[in-house]
Amino acid sequence: WPAGTATGVGSMPGTDPAEAARVVLGEVPELPFLAELPGRGAHADLAGRSAALLVDLPVDVQPGGWRLVPRSSRAGTRARDDLRRDLDALEEAADGSGTTLVKVQCAGAWTLAALLDLPRGERVLSDPGAVSDLVASLAEGLARHVAEVARRVPGATVLLQLDEPSLPAVLAARVPTSSGVATLRAPQPQRVLEHLATVLAAAEHTVVHCCAPRPPVALLHRAGAGALSLDATLLRPGDDDALGAAVEDGVGLLLGVVPGAGEAPPVDAALAPVRALWRRLTLAPELLPEVVVLTPTCGLAGSTPGGARKALSQCRAAARALSEEPL
Repeated sequence: WPAGTATGVGSMPGTDPAEAARVVLGEVPELPFLAELPGRGAHADLAGRSAALLVDLPVDVQPGGWRLVPRSSRAGTRARDDLRRDLDALEEAADGSGTTLVKVQCAGAWTLAALLDLPRGERVLSDPGAVSDLVASLAEGLARHVAEVARRVPGATVLLQLDEPSLPAVLAARVPTSSGVATLRAPQPQRVLEHLATVLAAAEHTVVHCCAPRPPVALLHRAGAGALSLDATLLRPGDDDALGAAVEDGVGLLLGVVPGAGEAPPVDAALAPVRALWRRLTLAPELLPEVVVLTPTCGLAGSTPGGARKALSQCRAAARALSEEPL
C-alpha cells in the first residue's frame, strides 16, 4: 500500500450494498474494502457471510445460530446471494476508478469454528476432525473468492483479511459450549498454528484482524500473516516485543484509531497511540507511514451512515497527517 493509507475493518451500516461501495470507494480509495452489511440479518452476519464461502459444507440458520447440515438450505443460499450482490456492487463502483488494491474479509477458521454448530448441536470447535474439515473447506473457498474478486476488479491486488476476534478465547479455553454450562477445551498450540497457516495460504497477501486486548501477535506472525489488524487503543507495552519482531520481519500493521461509533477524535488524538507505540518500538520514524495503515478500531455496523462516513474520512485525514509528520 502507499504511504499514508487508510481503510475500514469491514462492516458498514445500512442494507444497500451499492451505497456502501460508493462510500468506501469515495472515503478510502487507496485501500477500499468489500463492505459487509450485517444489518440485513443473519444471512449477512460474520458467521453467515463467512459460511457462504465454505466448499461442500452446507449450513443452515437455527434459533441458536448457524449450523452445519447435510444438504443445502434456503438460508445458506440467501447468504451466498447476499455476498454475490455485494461483489456486484463493488465491481460496479470500482469500474473506472483505477483501484489497484482491494481488501476482502472473512472469519478465520478458529473464530468460525467457535461460531458454527455441528449437526448434533455442539460447536465445531469441540471436534478436532470437524475443525480440520472446516479449515480445508474454508481455505478452498477463500482461494476461489480471492480469484473472483481479482476477476471483477481487473488489475487490483487482493488483500485477504481473516477476522479472528475469538482466537484469544479459543486459546484460553473460554469459548462456551452450546449449553453455556461449561467451556470448550483449548486446542493444541501446534494445531492452532497449522490451521492458521493453512487458511492464510489461500491468498498471497493476507492480514489477520483481532481487536481483543492482548492479541496473540507472535502466534499470528509465526503462522505467516502478512499484516496484523489491531486496535491501537488497546495495545500495551507488553505487546511491544512481539510487534517489534513482526515489523522487523516485514509484517505490516493496520491500526485502529477512530471509534466505530460515537464522535471521531481530532487527528492528533487519534494518532497519539500509534506514535506512542512507534516510539516504544524505537523504529525509524520514516517507516511508520509505510508500515502502518489506519482504520477504525472495529467494524462500523453499529454506527449511523453519516458516522461511518466520518470515521473513514477521519482515518484518511489521520493517515495523511502521519505521512507528513510521522512523529
